[in-house]
Amino acid sequence: MTRNISPSLLSANFIKLKEDIEAVEKLGVNRLHLDVMDGHFVPNLTFGPFIISQIRKITDLHLETHLMIENPDKYISEYAKAGSDTIIIHYEASHNITEDLQKIKSYKRNAGIAINPDTDHRLLTPYLEDLDYILIMSVFPGFGGQKFIESTLESMRYLVDNTKNHNITIGVDGGVNLSTIDRVYQTGIDVTIVGSALYGATNVEQRYLELINEK
Repeated sequence: MTRNISPSLLSANFIKLKEDIEAVEKLGVNRLHLDVMDGHFVPNLTFGPFIISQIRKITDLHLETHLMIENPDKYISEYAKAGSDTIIIHYEASHNITEDLQKIKSYKRNAGIAINPDTDHRLLTPYLEDLDYILIMSVFPGFGGQKFIESTLESMRYLVDNTKNHNITIGVDGGVNLSTIDRVYQTGIDVTIVGSALYGATNVEQRYLELINEK
């Protein structure tokens, strides 16, 4: 199976962001992961719709925007208008998941939901009909470079098995590197989000080939 990697731009060099995006485009990636943090739902603060709109101007790649923010319903329209292709809300942050997912779809965007490592993956079952994307957090959100949480492999296997009759992309985010990526893909998931393990490498092209197992 071809490994689909979504580079996390949070680990890119924002001084030369265009070059870092072009570097992974040339390697054949088809999507980019954008981590939005508000300093409330998670401790850190990153970027908002304006930066995403600028990224949209320099790439045609699929932009998956991961909203690690409180009250995501208030900001869905802004991120849709900024150029996000997939908008991912957190199960733990939404006050009305069905309404939020339908709001995302009203902007003709793919609707996604993320779950933290300690959230029961079975809680997503009522929302499968409304979902285009499930993001399984294999670390607690808010900081890059954390150690992979082994117990999340169970969530991956469960959700892969229980979404076979749905057209849902399943992604994994957190601690994915050369030591963990094989076990993650063995669960049958579709996409891995890789940040520091890719952009932190001395040779990004070589590291990418290692990650997709074509070294």
